[in-house]
Amino acid sequence: MILGITGGTGCGKTTLLRCIAQAGGVILDCDEIYHDLLRADPELLQAIEGRFPGTVKNGVLLRKVLGERVFSDENALADLNRITHSAVKAEVLRRLESCPTLAAIDAIALFEGGLAPLCNITVAVTAPTEDRVRRLMVRDGISEEYARKRIAAQHDPRWFRERCDWVLDNDSTLEAFQEKCLAFLRQLGIIDSGAKLP
Repeated sequence: MILGITGGTGCGKTTLLRCIAQAGGVILDCDEIYHDLLRADPELLQAIEGRFPGTVKNGVLLRKVLGERVFSDENALADLNRITHSAVKAEVLRRLESCPTLAAIDAIALFEGGLAPLCNITVAVTAPTEDRVRRLMVRDGISEEYARKRIAAQHDPRWFRERCDWVLDNDSTLEAFQEKCLAFLRQLGIIDSGAKLP
């Protein structure tokens, strides 16, 4: 079974993915794959620098510089996505060739990147905006203003709700959301009813 996990940044997808991993699933983190490609695929870096001059220095992508350019400009963000989605999808397909029994594709652009058709079930993880802002500030060490810019550049929760097969709302405590994730996996038959993961 291949699960597609999506939702805005700071919603808590990692909690669900951790539960899937503990159940024996293989996690394909598209953000991580993107960063692997930035190290291993010079053509990808060249394409980004070609469209966004000054965002690559000594073979390293300057993420915050690039972020400042794309998060407030829809056309620039669309250009960046076009450059990166095809490279990421090709790598996901390559990794899926090992045919794991259970895999989860973690992708904020699950639909735009053409990854949703690879999945048996798609799941949106959503959370209140203020919770997301706080998580991003702590997790990424960024300002409130920059956190809000990142969130504003992404789809609102309704967009994900309308497209996904399932929605998991992360609107309470971490413990409550973990239990919600486990209940979801039990309902799919991925873990036994009543079983608890380590």
